[in-house]
Amino acid sequence: MLMYPIFITDEPEAETVIASLPGQKRWGVERLEGFLGPLVKKGLKSVILFGVPLNCAKDARGTPADDVSGPVILAIKKLRLLFPDLYIAADVCLCEYTSHGHCGVLHEDGTINTPPSVQRIAEVAVNYAKAGAHCVAPSDMMDGRIRAIKLALMDAGLGNKCTLMSYSAKFASSLYGPFRDAAGSAPSFGNRKCYQLPPAGRGLARRAILRDAAEGADIIMVKPALPYLDIIASAAELAPNHPLACYQVSGEYAMIVAGANAGVYDLKTMAFESMDSMLRAGATLVLSYFTPQFLDWLDQ
Repeated sequence: MLMYPIFITDEPEAETVIASLPGQKRWGVERLEGFLGPLVKKGLKSVILFGVPLNCAKDARGTPADDVSGPVILAIKKLRLLFPDLYIAADVCLCEYTSHGHCGVLHEDGTINTPPSVQRIAEVAVNYAKAGAHCVAPSDMMDGRIRAIKLALMDAGLGNKCTLMSYSAKFASSLYGPFRDAAGSAPSFGNRKCYQLPPAGRGLARRAILRDAAEGADIIMVKPALPYLDIIASAAELAPNHPLACYQVSGEYAMIVAGANAGVYDLKTMAFESMDSMLRAGATLVLSYFTPQFLDWLDQ
């Protein structure tokens, strides 16, 4: 199954090209019908929404993340009306909405303060679910957030109505560059290596997968995908009864497009090779910016 990542801005009529992510744009809520309608007709089944607030007042705890007039909640409600059969996932993180650009609430010394971070992430997840998201996907990598979100969904009467997809093995990768450009989510200081996984951290990834499965995740995700096929295979082994997602991230997509544009290989052939490798490793759901092209290619 393919899931298409889309960027939603708080400018309702926006259709803004993302220079570092070829073929992708930031979309305003009023443009979604014209953008997604043809893709749904071609067979698009699922999307994941990333908010890109350009006009809100960001603060230390990411208050705008679940503003009822914010881009994600407006988009969820709009898409539920426009496309009743479209599966809607919402990325849950604070980095796009905090004044400091980090994924949680900070101590005064700039380090992550985990308990209030987890509480805030759970609040946002529940509010996305209340708005109509079929799936909430926390990408923040705060320890313990899966249990907190699952319990919060249950308390809200949504535990059996909203899927919880965990970015369980999310590595601190250089391949996120185009995404951070698209979402405006780069941290204003430091980096995220203290809460994302080190690229060599196979054992840490395995522990995180087991932890999230035990805490109530419905879907396990590995991110990025192609450099971490061994982790995808490990996740399939460690959580054999869970659907397994992987995210072919912005840098992976941009590299494949750049190579094709340079004449190194054929774009379609390379895109399918990358997809085949992820499926071979054990993924059952792939988040990919190639989704519109795959819909055309598979139809051919």
